[in-house]
Order: sequence, then C-alpha cells, then structure tokens
Amino acid sequence: MKFSCEKALLQAAIATSSRATAPKSSIPALEGILLEADQELRLTGFNLETGIRTVVPADVEEHGTLVLSARLFGDIIRRLPDDMVTISTDGLTVHIQCGVSEFHIQGIDPEEFPELPAVEPQNALVLTRSTLADMINRTLFAVSQNDARPILTGSLFEVVGDLLTVVSVDGQRLALRREKLAQAPGRDFSFVVPGMALGEVRGICGDGDEEVSITTGSRHVLFRIGTTLLVTRRLEGEFLNYRQSITWKNTIDLKVDVKQL
Repeated sequence: MKFSCEKALLQAAIATSSRATAPKSSIPALEGILLEADQELRLTGFNLETGIRTVVPADVEEHGTLVLSARLFGDIIRRLPDDMVTISTDGLTVHIQCGVSEFHIQGIDPEEFPELPAVEPQNALVLTRSTLADMINRTLFAVSQNDARPILTGSLFEVVGDLLTVVSVDGQRLALRREKLAQAPGRDFSFVVPGMALGEVRGICGDGDEEVSITTGSRHVLFRIGTTLLVTRRLEGEFLNYRQSITWKNTIDLKVDVKQL
C-alpha cells in the first residue's frame, strides 16, 4: 500500500473515524483504524457497537489494507508539518513521511478487523445536518444512563406522515423535539438509536444545510453524513408511551422570552 494525502484532510479523517474505536479491547484491531486504499482512501473505526467510515481524497499509488493504532497514528499525524503525507507499507511495517519527518511503526493484520454490519434498507428519511444536530442536542441530555432498562439508553425516532419526533426519557425527565420533514418518507415507522451513537452523530454533523440520510434496517441504523457513514445497532424493546406522560390540557399556560428564561 502506498498513498499521499494532505495532512489536514488526513488528520480530520482520523479524528472522525477514531470516534468509533474501542479505547481498550482484548482485540487489538478494535483499538485501531482500518485503512483501505484502492480507488479512494477509506478510514474505518468499529467497536462492535458503532462503526464510522469516512473517505478522504488521496493519491493512491499502490492498493492495500492495514490497521493502525488510532491513538499512535493520530498523535503522529497531528504533530507533522502542514504538508503532503506519504504512507507506504512493507508487510505490517508502515512508513510515514512528511517533509523532513519520518516514522516507522508496526501495523495490525487487517484480517483481525471485523466487517461493518450490512444495513438492508427498510425505511429512510432525509433532513439537514443542522436540524439533526439540533434535534439530538435538545433531547440527548435526557437519555437514561441506567442499564436496568436498556431501551431508555437511546432516543426514539418516530416518523408519522411528514413529522419527525425525537424523544428521550430517563424516568425523571422527558425531552421531545419535533420537526417537519421536507419530504414525507411515504410510511410511518419508528426506531431507537443508542445515546452514545447519537453523540457521535452530533459531533460529525456540525453546522450546515447539507442533507443527512438515515436508513433503517432490521437490526441497524445507518447515518450518511457527506462522505462519512455511521452505522449502529438498533435498541430493541418497547419504548415508554411518552404521550401518556405529557399533560396536554393545562390550566396554566405561560409564554416567556426564551433567552430571559
């Protein structure tokens, strides 16, 4: 494998994919990033719960795959000068060169890296990055941290017509955010996404009006954000009937300035 890439682009791709690497695992490959160089350069992190794959522009001279420690690889690239980075391999030995800086590190056999789960499309919806990030930001704080009811450690995404509702509840707080979709998916459906995965989605989304597509399968959910894919398992079980938890008829109704409140 041999390729060249701008340092800033490679550093950003490492930061994104490493969000899904395991901090500590009995499988060393899960602590690393899978690099795949063919027609494009792909970086993948996967901790068996959530996987993130991102594509970065690169000049690929020789095809190949390898796994590198996310922490070591990230530290090296971050400290390199702002220039073109050339990475080549000799077996599992990796050569990293940028300007007058040169590193030789040991990689991990890519055969030890598990494949990302395939998501067979059942339902899909599209919304903007800023809208999705805001919906997550306004509900994620109420996700339960107690594993006694695993289903509540995630947020409910419910699509009815052209209305998307995101709900989180931890037994004492309930947060709900609604948004009208520009295009109705054509059928009603719902799914629950783990809170940890939603935190990563929020971090990847940032601001902007670019579209984000969300595809659900029987066991997993796929978020497509630009050139980045995030796949995570769905939480199974019966979510709290949030409609019964909200008193819609109130004797007191106050309207206040949000900033002052």
